[in-house]
Amino acid sequence: MSFGLPSIKVKPENACSIKPQEGPFGIPDPMIAGIAATKPKIGASHPLEESERNYHLNEEKMSMAMLRNVQGLHAPLKLTMEMKFANKVGRLPFLPSSNLQREVLNGRYLDIGFEDILNTPDLCEVAGQPHAMVERSLGIL
Repeated sequence: MSFGLPSIKVKPENACSIKPQEGPFGIPDPMIAGIAATKPKIGASHPLEESERNYHLNEEKMSMAMLRNVQGLHAPLKLTMEMKFANKVGRLPFLPSSNLQREVLNGRYLDIGFEDILNTPDLCEVAGQPHAMVERSLGIL
């Protein structure tokens, strides 16, 4: 019995596999295909690479579909509206934004990734003068 609800199962968008032309030894011949021409033709080097690249997008689609199935259409609409407002909140151009509100809405504020350790604002190489950055963003400079 079907209620006409969207599927929660994530489906890969690019399911086709493209194989490069192989030479006599089982690898692409660089004299025929060229050295730089092989990489774009290969696509993902591992089957999980495409899935990992789209992980957060697929997770968001799945949570929105579950919210719609369980609570109705108002829950995903409300969450989408709050996400748009969280993305519009800005700071002065010279202050780094932590995007805490967006991470809380996504449920990612407890996750520890490489960007939490290696991408701290203290280690930023591009630190400009605050007055010059504000003037440039306002179009004065």
